[in-house]
Amino acid sequence: MSDFTLLRSVLYMPSSNAKAVEKAKTLPADGIIFDLEDAVAPDAKPAARESAAAAVATGEYGERTLTIRVNGIGTQWHDDDIAAAAKAGPHAIVVPKVDSVEQVRSLVQAIEKAGAPDHTTLWAMIETPAAILRVGDIAAADPRLSTLVMGTNDLVKELYAEHVPGRQPVLPSLHFALLAARAAGISILDGVYNDIRNPEGFAAECEQGRQMGFDGKTLIHPAQVEPANTAFAPSEKAIDDARGLIQAWEDGRGSGVVTYNGRLVENLHVESARRTLALHEAITALA
Repeated sequence: MSDFTLLRSVLYMPSSNAKAVEKAKTLPADGIIFDLEDAVAPDAKPAARESAAAAVATGEYGERTLTIRVNGIGTQWHDDDIAAAAKAGPHAIVVPKVDSVEQVRSLVQAIEKAGAPDHTTLWAMIETPAAILRVGDIAAADPRLSTLVMGTNDLVKELYAEHVPGRQPVLPSLHFALLAARAAGISILDGVYNDIRNPEGFAAECEQGRQMGFDGKTLIHPAQVEPANTAFAPSEKAIDDARGLIQAWEDGRGSGVVTYNGRLVENLHVESARRTLALHEAITALA
């Protein structure tokens, strides 16, 4: 079994909705974000906080990556959210609108001061122009930061851009954040797709995100989970090619030039093939 962490599908679930919190136990999502922010009305936030912490503590969500999204830095709920989330000990605490290295370090200090276990990492949402311009430094700011989460809705708003098929207005920002994540050796998740009535558009955006290099996609509806899982999983052909390429590399070790299906094989191709197989093994382990 691989220790590869699957993040193909990471679903926001409003922690104020008891049915949604319960339903998350049965969904095939790789990860759940118990949301205390956008999806929760102000007067429901204290109860949602308790609900999210209790859900994490149940141990009833199997192998899913469980996270809690707290309210933003400077809001009246933020400090209490951080304290409760740290105590609950999810896989990660998701923080919106992280704009600087200083904020990352302050968040890590707050999480550790609140007693978070070692396995609880920080996921920083990148959703403002300031964050994009500093994302390389943000991604490398602290070892406890394990994932960048693209907040494309807010980014589009802040750029005065438009939501269009193909996402041309935000592609430079997405690429820049991807560069930062890969340089820092951390994961990165694509932003949400808003039109749940357009499965074709969602599938196209998942394919775009996979081709760009995202580890997976954040989701807003359970119906998006299975298509995201499919889109971010290697195809049977990709798996077969990975196995064949690795075998050709091992068979040809020490012989100089190695080829597979007429293509030159170098170490970088082998590394990509091994990642494909690690992803496949992690998916197979869930079956």
